[in-house]
Amino acid sequence: MQSAASLPLLRIGTRGSPLALAQAHETRARLAVAHGLDEAAMEIVVIKTSGDRIQDRSLSEAGGKGLFTKELEEALIDGRIDIAVHSSKDVPTFLPEGLTLIAYLPREDVRDVFLSPVAPSLRELPQGALLGTSSLRRRAMALRVRPDLVVVEFRGNVQTRLAKLESGVAHGTLLALAGLRRLGRADLATSIIELDDFLPAVGQGAVAVEGRADDVRVRELLAAINDPATEIALRAERAFLTRLDGSCRTPIGGLATLEGGDLLFRGIVLSPDGRKSEETRMTAPIADAEKLGTAAADALIARGGKTFFTTG
Repeated sequence: MQSAASLPLLRIGTRGSPLALAQAHETRARLAVAHGLDEAAMEIVVIKTSGDRIQDRSLSEAGGKGLFTKELEEALIDGRIDIAVHSSKDVPTFLPEGLTLIAYLPREDVRDVFLSPVAPSLRELPQGALLGTSSLRRRAMALRVRPDLVVVEFRGNVQTRLAKLESGVAHGTLLALAGLRRLGRADLATSIIELDDFLPAVGQGAVAVEGRADDVRVRELLAAINDPATEIALRAERAFLTRLDGSCRTPIGGLATLEGGDLLFRGIVLSPDGRKSEETRMTAPIADAEKLGTAAADALIARGGKTFFTTG
């Protein structure tokens, strides 16, 4: 049995994909710099999640995006790890009792990118081309732009999806620019899709660190690397998602950006086929981040947006 003195200062839980590991290593590196620590004092613990194991169907069919956090959260509750590092867009709106989000790393570029060996952009794909994506949001937004496209399921990490694209499973696919940048492979993007065409998923581009709410030591350690601007934006975005009761079963996009002392929020809900959508754009002081997200959701519901969650 290990003595208390031989235990690592911090046990960092993560999924085992290259992107998840890159995010965990970035978290550890930032902590080492902030506290003058040796990175070796902090252990990275790889935990396989249900979302990693289930590859034969979409997340919405398999049970939702919580599949990427469930086992990590169980390890937090059991005390096997001290923090869990997630892609923010994978974190469900409701967390298990006793757990909370304690830090966010500085947000990367939030935009989606188009990758294809046959066309320079999504709009220029051949008529009836195959588009590979596992995201209902990307599917709906792509079909809004190009209703003729045939969407095929495209599960797996970035490397798996790239391999599927190269093997001809689809003529094009969509990924988050942030993920490619964190992997050092932004050069793979054929083109970047601007926000007017594609609003990102709530939390896209941000890394969230989850911990035990009552673990004061760990919370104090993580406070040194928390990015306030990202935290403010995500408070608004997650309030928006919570109000809409959003999950992987509903195409939802939302983005909050700081503009001086104010927060600009843009949100959208779509039907799965992209034919119907409701959008909103609102601003509020940054102190009212959660109220802004909730108000944006209420605006969509008032305009009939709630029907997207009952008929889509």
